Amino acid sequence: MWHCGSVSTSTEVTVHRAARMSDAMQEVAERRLRQRGWGPMIIPYTGYGAPGWIRVICRVLLRPPDPRPRPPRRTRHRKVRGWRSFTSLPAQNTKVVIEADGTRHEAYTDRGGFVDITVEADLPPGWASARLSGSGADPVEAPIRVVDPAVRFGIVSDVDDTVMVTALPRPLLAAWNTFVLDEHARASVPGMSVLYERLATAHPGAPVLYLSTGAWNVAPALTRFLSRHLFPPGPLLLTDWGPTTDAWFRSGREHKRATLRRLAREFPDIRWLLVGDDGQHDEQIYAEFAAAYPDNVAGVAIRRLSPTQSLLARGLPAPHGAPHSRRTTWLAAPDGAGLSRLLSEAGILP
Repeated sequence: MWHCGSVSTSTEVTVHRAARMSDAMQEVAERRLRQRGWGPMIIPYTGYGAPGWIRVICRVLLRPPDPRPRPPRRTRHRKVRGWRSFTSLPAQNTKVVIEADGTRHEAYTDRGGFVDITVEADLPPGWASARLSGSGADPVEAPIRVVDPAVRFGIVSDVDDTVMVTALPRPLLAAWNTFVLDEHARASVPGMSVLYERLATAHPGAPVLYLSTGAWNVAPALTRFLSRHLFPPGPLLLTDWGPTTDAWFRSGREHKRATLRRLAREFPDIRWLLVGDDGQHDEQIYAEFAAAYPDNVAGVAIRRLSPTQSLLARGLPAPHGAPHSRRTTWLAAPDGAGLSRLLSEAGILP
């Protein structure tokens, strides 16, 4: 068993100054809020695993004491602006108790308030849950997708401009989409939810994982988006937001590379359909993974952006095509209907 924890004193001198500044400000803020009666609140994220082990992901934030109940809104959906997801304060070095399959484990939050831990638990295939509690926080249930060992097919999907139209890499538009735009104003890429549902039906028990460079702060909004647009439920594999211990900003590309390598180790018998778009770096990342783990790739499906969308996404229209391997099936189309047809022709989608 392993857990995320605070940076040890012995490595303090190597921590990037941006991280030291962030930690110092957070320590002061956390101390003052706790003195005012603020306490921890556990935010569970969907995890995954297989019989014998599960990966549990959660975050602990501070909240005010006895929050006053808000009157019900008359609108059908509550509008949520993106900036609200980034204004919470994480609780560092806070104990979280994980209970699953009659076993009990303890972990401590890292400098971002996160726990990302793999623990022993013999849960049956399908959907299960782990109970998270500790440090005075109310207990919560974390959903867990337990993959059947007999499953040989899975889906790893990008989010931005693959299932959700965002044009994220353009700085001003990214800031607007992330911090200002009402989450209900985000549009789904045409045909993608139908494609994923068809794939999930054709491959019973296949896990669907959503791999994005987005921050965990927006996980609740992304979960609601996927549910609202009828995408199959599955774990979100996001990244932390802010400076790291060795750099000003986190590398989204390295996050995707490391996650794919981890999935290959955790599920060596599963062949993944990798779905992305040609507006960022998905083609390059998927090509690298397919070259290193050819037996773990069922195919690569790329959502091809229009010239206008490509211009918004990275500044210049990109030529179509990818540096693909002869051993890997590469497909590209502008929407879910086109990819569905190509996947059917390739035999991946019956």
